[in-house]
Amino acid sequence: MTAITLIDGSGALRAVPLAEAPAFSKPRHPLTSRVAYAAAHVVPKPFADNTPGEPAEIDWDATLAFRHHVWSWGLGVADAMDTAQRNMGLDALATRELITRSAAEAASVGADLVVGVNTDHVGDESISLEQVIDAYKEQLHHAEDAGAGVVLMASRHLARAAQTADDYRRVYREVLGAAAGPVVLHWLGTAFDPALAGYFGSDDTDAAAATLLQVIEYNRDKVSGVKMSLLDADAEIAVRERLPESARMFTGDDFHYVGLIEGDERGHSDALLGAFAALAPNASAAIQALDRGDTAAYRDILGPTEALSQQVFAAPTYYYKTGVAFLSWLNGHQAAFQMVGGLHAARSLPHLSRIVELANASGALERPELAAARWHSLLTLNGVDVAIAAPAGDAAATADHETTDAAAPATGNESDTDIEVLA
Repeated sequence: MTAITLIDGSGALRAVPLAEAPAFSKPRHPLTSRVAYAAAHVVPKPFADNTPGEPAEIDWDATLAFRHHVWSWGLGVADAMDTAQRNMGLDALATRELITRSAAEAASVGADLVVGVNTDHVGDESISLEQVIDAYKEQLHHAEDAGAGVVLMASRHLARAAQTADDYRRVYREVLGAAAGPVVLHWLGTAFDPALAGYFGSDDTDAAAATLLQVIEYNRDKVSGVKMSLLDADAEIAVRERLPESARMFTGDDFHYVGLIEGDERGHSDALLGAFAALAPNASAAIQALDRGDTAAYRDILGPTEALSQQVFAAPTYYYKTGVAFLSWLNGHQAAFQMVGGLHAARSLPHLSRIVELANASGALERPELAAARWHSLLTLNGVDVAIAAPAGDAAATADHETTDAAAPATGNESDTDIEVLA
């Protein structure tokens, strides 16, 4: 019997059967029924000074290889977004280099890439609306010069400087007017960044949505869509139904994406999700099912992942990046569970254990034996004796769950060489 050990908040251990990896296949043709981006994280050098306040030292080979992993499943990559630790460890110089390098990699394989444009290179000081406009334009031109598509992110500087909804309309009009082509707007809620309270001129969601819709309406030729990250499905649907035909709704709701992407007779959302960075094979397989018109298979594949995503994005939600990097490590996409700014320490062992449990149950472990070995090594490092876990059940109940590396179905993520368990 192959089992994986879990730990709860009291320190109690239990073992559960290790599930086999789903037999997902990479798409042979572009995905058509939905547009889907995975907001990707960054991988630091494991020997770097990955402590709070230090400049980010990125392992570019691992970081860019992860983007190729996402592209290989037919998804687009949304880079230099909050998932890449903007304002939480990724400094301005590293952000610029990330955009340049990712754009070059995307061009080399003809892949879909959009990148975040913000004002965060200015620092934390308060600046005027004119300076906000100039800061946005500086990053906008860098992204466009690199050849990347643009997501115009919510700006902390704008949230501080704006006094009225008119200030938001003015800033977005000026910045969008400088864009070479259509961009995606981003409405990031306070669960992700408390500094963005009152964005679009109001704490009232309906009033703020009205301003957002006016910005889109007044700049139709420069707005291709909007990513909403309020974790409020009803608010997203209400905005989605009022969008002009020229603009897509990209859900950023990592709690309710299954129903929002499936949609109904009134429409659906496309996807730009941090969760999809951790779930690229599952997301791809689910959208492939929609491409075939098989909504039941879509729900069967993606439905179980929503509980996992809700755990990764549990409050305080802005620490979700830890769960994304943790799953990347478990699945063999990086050699060490390290993050810039020391953010790998932002979640507890029981929280990570629940991620392991839900990933195992939802088919999100791409190489289950590797994931189990790495997780057990982390428990051991923290003084947990995995050998004393309660049994997973009798042999008859668990035999069907046994798997080995030789017998596990191919997921399209196998490496030609084994990845070491301990970095």
